[in-house]
Amino acid sequence: QEELVESGGGSVQAGGTLELSCATSDSILHGYCVGWFRQAPGQAREGVAAIHGSGQIKYADSIKGRFTIAKDSAKNTLYLRMNSLKPEDAAMYYCAATRPTRYLPAGACGAISEYDFWGQGTQVTVAS
Repeated sequence: QEELVESGGGSVQAGGTLELSCATSDSILHGYCVGWFRQAPGQAREGVAAIHGSGQIKYADSIKGRFTIAKDSAKNTLYLRMNSLKPEDAAMYYCAATRPTRYLPAGACGAISEYDFWGQGTQVTVAS
């Protein structure tokens, strides 16, 4: 079982900034899809942002222009920079990855069902 370890969650005021980190292995980070998902209480898990191995990035419409996903290969870490946070962004945030040996086209990176490995999550709370 590949490991993904999230950190960086916390509680902020609306309009604030948080940066989430997901530490993992080199092979996982450079698989076909790595991404961030979130789940609020009573709601389904949803995609936030994902990076394909080609470099193509996909963002959910609700966070476009506010969140940025990035990889740091030197640190084997995936990041999610979240600016201008809103109360509706509050959720448990998870990083996830697909099996590195399984090819996926870029369009598949938004599908939760494609992901093989998940972190334990980090909580984000946004006060209005």
